[in-house]
Amino acid sequence: MPYDVLWPLGSLLKRGPNLRRQAVLAIALLTSALYCGLASANQQLLRLGQNEPYNFLAFANADLNGARPTSRAVVVIHGVRRNADDYYQYGQSLLKKAGFDANDTLLLSLNFLTAEDSRASSDMPLWARDKWMHGTASSKGRRGIDAFAVLDDLLLYLADRQRFPAMKEVVLIGHSAGGQLMQRYSILGDGDERLATTGIKVRYAISAPSSYVYIEDSRLQDGSFKPVRTVMCPSFSRYRYGLDRAPFYLTRQNLGAEQLFRRYAARDVTFMVGERDNDPWHRVLDRTCGANMQGAHRVERQLNYLRYEAFLSSKWGVPIHHPQITVAGIGHNAARLLATEIVANTLFPKR
Repeated sequence: MPYDVLWPLGSLLKRGPNLRRQAVLAIALLTSALYCGLASANQQLLRLGQNEPYNFLAFANADLNGARPTSRAVVVIHGVRRNADDYYQYGQSLLKKAGFDANDTLLLSLNFLTAEDSRASSDMPLWARDKWMHGTASSKGRRGIDAFAVLDDLLLYLADRQRFPAMKEVVLIGHSAGGQLMQRYSILGDGDERLATTGIKVRYAISAPSSYVYIEDSRLQDGSFKPVRTVMCPSFSRYRYGLDRAPFYLTRQNLGAEQLFRRYAARDVTFMVGERDNDPWHRVLDRTCGANMQGAHRVERQLNYLRYEAFLSSKWGVPIHHPQITVAGIGHNAARLLATEIVANTLFPKR
């Protein structure tokens, strides 16, 4: 129970009997509400992968041991704290705002873990600190499993008609570090192509990432996009800011920059960021030169990336339309962002 809630109630216990009874009742109600909230988050181990299956931790609003009649899956991915249980609650707020429940919508909050996390086990892919958000391979536990491959395997899991016979749509949402993973997956990933014949639509929501992967070497300079000519920041074009030294997950696909952009442009991608997420000294903002070349803070970097998409669209003659929303009054706060009406209306416009 949060201390700032219990402290004033505790002070009432020292007063008269009527106030004590009221305080005891209030504490009981709050405890019950907290218990129900936690109990509704069903911690489960997903068995992902086909050739060499592995365990992956998730929080869900349904028991996944049997077939589920849901037609929609909403998948949320946490930030650097790897607090998937909290993000499950944020996802619940989003579903409530959208008017969905467990009967029609499966909520999954994935948990990318390190070896030091208490929930980790040897049969899970485990990453060094925040390396999972790069999309690259696990280094402990079940080694060699790309974070991108986890998303691929999850899509195949959700497309299994024995488990989800009515599934029609999967919405992947990543915020902050999870937004970095999702932004890169929306460009590099090929999992949705494997679902093309199933009739299941995959959508991507990219929320407030600290940096973006650019497809070629142009960056915004003096108001326009031009190739970068500098030796002062050689990392600007290296993965995860560019595609130099890209992971094998991408290179095995044998796609050039224009081909990659054409595939990406056809995908259903939505960007979102809080209006007040504009602190250039935010404690978990990437301030390397490669990231700073994309803008001063998260709002600027996101809007610059949308301009970059328009630049490539004109350069290569590829139509693109990826909606973007800047949410008024919100900073770098997933709980508040996902609970807003504008986010629910943007992600689920025809509900």
